[in-house]
Amino acid sequence: MNVKRKENGSELIVTVSGRIDTSTAPEFEKGVKPYLDGVTKLTIDFGDVNYVSSAGLRVLLMLQKKMMAQGEMKLVNVTEPVCEVFEVTGFDEILTFEKA
Repeated sequence: MNVKRKENGSELIVTVSGRIDTSTAPEFEKGVKPYLDGVTKLTIDFGDVNYVSSAGLRVLLMLQKKMMAQGEMKLVNVTEPVCEVFEVTGFDEILTFEKA
């Protein structure tokens, strides 16, 4: 898994690639959470993410809660397999996302 960040004023754009599972979720969290101070818009590009486990969902939920307090969070380019995980788990009701 790989995490890249790009800051644009108060917006943080994060591009993630690979699997977000039990072994990579801590890396995903460390690649995003410390950079959220002063951010009012968080955009996470999931175009190259092909799998999200419950550990990855936990990180997304934590990020969503933090961003609700200071702005907004949106996932973009979400692949069909990941959309299915969101739908089965009910995260499609919690997260704002756009399909690929």
